[in-house]
Amino acid sequence: METLSDAVARLQAEGYEGNWYASEDGELVCEACGTHFDPAQVSVDHVVRFEGQSDPADSSILYALSTADGHRGLYSTTYGPETPTGDVALIRAIGANKD
Repeated sequence: METLSDAVARLQAEGYEGNWYASEDGELVCEACGTHFDPAQVSVDHVVRFEGQSDPADSSILYALSTADGHRGLYSTTYGPETPTGDVALIRAIGANKD
């Protein structure tokens, strides 16, 4: 079974090098370069979900994302009832971009 660390390493090897996080204003931010991205302008290339082995409520989700101008990054958060409100809104926004 692939772990979150395994998935991150695999996707980084595919060129998804930036670590992105949700900002307070609902944008994605690249941790390395500080660039802000509108979630509506981001493409979802891969989605990987993980459940805790001993607790199904201990879930997370990993997105491999890209932009039209060539930025590629990874965004992850908890998944389920414990997901922070800002991450829920961002997941909904980028979820609409999944092919």
